[in-house]
This record gives sequence, structure tokens and C-alpha cells, in this order.
Amino acid sequence: MKSAVETLSPTRVKLTVEVPFDELKPLLDDAYRTIGAQIQVPGFRKGKVPARIIDQRVGRGAVVQEAVNEALPRFFAEAAEAEEVRAIGQPDVDVTAVPLEDGQDLEFTVETDVRPTIELPELTGIAVTVDDVSVADDDVEERLTALRERFGTLVGVDRPVEDGDHVSIDLSAEIEGEEIDSVTGVSYEVGSGNMLAGMDEALLGLSAGDTTTFTAPLAGGDREGQDAECTVTVQSVKVRELPELDDDFAQLASQFDTLEELRADVVQQAEQAKRYEQGIQARDKVLEHLLETVDVPVPDGIVQAEVDAHLEGENRMEDDEHRAEVDESTRKALKAQFLLDAIAEQLEVRVEQPELIEYLVMSAQQYGMDPNQFAQALDQQGQVPAMVQEVARRKALAAVLDEATVTDASGNAVDLDALVPDAEGDEAADAATDEAADATEDTEEPAKA
Repeated sequence: MKSAVETLSPTRVKLTVEVPFDELKPLLDDAYRTIGAQIQVPGFRKGKVPARIIDQRVGRGAVVQEAVNEALPRFFAEAAEAEEVRAIGQPDVDVTAVPLEDGQDLEFTVETDVRPTIELPELTGIAVTVDDVSVADDDVEERLTALRERFGTLVGVDRPVEDGDHVSIDLSAEIEGEEIDSVTGVSYEVGSGNMLAGMDEALLGLSAGDTTTFTAPLAGGDREGQDAECTVTVQSVKVRELPELDDDFAQLASQFDTLEELRADVVQQAEQAKRYEQGIQARDKVLEHLLETVDVPVPDGIVQAEVDAHLEGENRMEDDEHRAEVDESTRKALKAQFLLDAIAEQLEVRVEQPELIEYLVMSAQQYGMDPNQFAQALDQQGQVPAMVQEVARRKALAAVLDEATVTDASGNAVDLDALVPDAEGDEAADAATDEAADATEDTEEPAKA
């Protein structure tokens, strides 16, 4: 097989491929066998029809088409590897010469988007500034309130619904008189905004037994995104009563005996959270610095495909303003991926199985799934290599961050190595990691990014 590559742009190339007849002949023989097993010809057993009879019955063109369709992906992959082309997206294939007779070669061209070649700058000594660690009284009170809410109790009230109330509701949705879905006795916190758009506003002012209707796009199911007439009935109205902040509460909610001890611990937790935010801020600023410094071309075709898929999923294909927003965010995300992939390659980042498992566990927790089931689902969908690549990108960015100079707004050096999860979080992650280990043990060897 012969191949040649022509660069059309920094993110697109054209491959010209010539496949000698001798290399294609085994695939033509396979095509004759496949078609011969599908047709019935009097005087011949099924699967034993000679090639010349198949040519007479279905035509040589059908056999060649069967062989070429089978051959193209393999020959394209071999040509891309030979020319060191890192293809992405959906290629455009044009068959320019078809072997309709024995001895003729197959020729085709492929235009495809490719990962851009990126010139990386010096990756050590990048300087970024993060916010000071400052714990305000509001930060402490917010944490104490959240702790009190964990130990609060719901008490029924005889009054109209207010923001923050907890209600029990019956809810149904119809489109053009057809009931799409209905639920009864659902608990909902008014103002949380995690059900249907417009429902919070519809509930305000209702009392137990009241019913109202509102229009909202469905949030799931086969008709997701379509406007439905929703009917909601309030069954009960409750408020969450919080325990008093005193020594008794400290003993109930913590290992401390006094409120003063509990408050001091909450202050320490808030300070640690602020320090952790410094680490996140430093990471994001290092990435922003790299994106501003490095020229990373992005394939327009890949961007358009991802934007179209996103808008189609939201039923907003004609929303030009939203399209522009999604286009911008998609380009930025692709730039970051290409940039981190290039860094991972330069630093020869490797992903070991424990690192992959840890990331799978974290992702499973975000989706509220069992880590073992999450890992199995990824394996079945062929998504494990993509997860490996994502871990490699994270490691690449972490390596650059480790060599960065980070100071706070007051000019103090920030020790990022001190920003580690607490022991309790580590133990929880370790327990979940054990559950996922079996599911990924044989799916992916340690991979080089």
C-alpha cells in the first residue's frame, strides 16, 4: 500500500491511498463468500456459488462495494499510522479508483481533521497569584447553619407556601390533552429549583389542598424539552425547625462538649476549605496562562459537530445566541484538551491502574452510581480509554502546577503540597476504590498518554 499526506490547514489533512490488487484480493474473496451465502442459485448449494455466477446475478460492482466497505477503515488506519496522522472526528472519504476487474488497484482519498501540532513554552516557573485565606463570620455561620439543618426536624404549618418551605405535592404533566407523567406524594423544597422550571413560582402562596397549573419544558423522558401543561396540588406544608446553638447541640452534632469547641473546629474547617480553594484557583490560573500563551488551533468541523449535538439535545438548534455561547465554550474546552495532551506527551505521563480506579470512583460519586457498576458501564461503552486520557491530562496539569510559583494576594508563598484531603475523605475514597478495582482490573493496561 502507498500513501501520501497533504496538509490543508493546521488541523486538517488529505491522505491519498493506493492499495494494490494483491492486497485487496483476500477481501474480495471474503466478499464473494459473504454474498454467496446470502443468495440462492438453482443447481448450487448455498455458500458454494462460483464467483462468475455471483458476478452475473448481483454484479461485480456489488462484490467490490462489499470488499471496499470492509477494507477502507483498515487501510485508512494503516495509512494514518504510516504518515503519523492523528485523525479525529468523522473523515470524508472519496473512492477515486475501483477495481472492477482483476489486477486493478483501489485508490481513495481521505480528508480528516487532525490533532494540531503544538509548540509548548517553558513549563517551569509559571507565576500565578491567588486570593488570601480569609474566613469571615458569614462563612462560619453558613457552616453552622448547614450542620443545624442536618439535625433539624420538619414541622407542619397552617399557612400559605413560602420560599424555603418543604411541601408534599402531587404533580402531573400533559401535552395536548395526553398525560405524559404523574407522581404523588413527592417531597420538594420550594426554591431549590431542581424539578420543573416555573414550579417554585407556581407553589408560592398556595395552601394545603390548593391546585394550580403552569407551563414548563419537560426535564426528561422521550419528550424532553417539549412544553407541557403541569398541574400541581399541595398536600402539606412544613418548615424545618433548627436546634438551638448551645452545648447540647455541640454534643449531639459532634465529638465536642461545648459550643465554643465546636465553633473553633468549624473555623478551622472553613480555613482549610479556603486553602483548598487556593489550590483550585492556582490550577485554573495556570491553565488559563497556558491557553493565553500557547497557540492551539481547533478544527472547525469538530467544533460544529459538538455544538450541533449539544443544541440538538436541548432542542435549541435555532437559538443563535446560545449557539455562540456553546461554540465559545467548546473551543476553549478543545484547546485545553489538545494543550494538555501535548504536555502529557512531552512529559511522558503514564496512567497506572490505581490512578484510573481513583478517578472512576470520583466520577461515579458525582453521578450517584455504584463505582463497580459505573466502571462496568464505561467498559461496555468503550469509554475506558477516554477516561485514561482524562487522567493523563489531569496529571499533566498537576505536573506543571507543581513547578509553578504560587503566591497569595498579600505576597505570601502558597504551599500547594499542604492542600490535601482530610483523613476521613481519604478513607471514604479508599473504601469505594476497593469496590471498583475488580471492574477495571482487566479493562486497561497501564497506559502511556
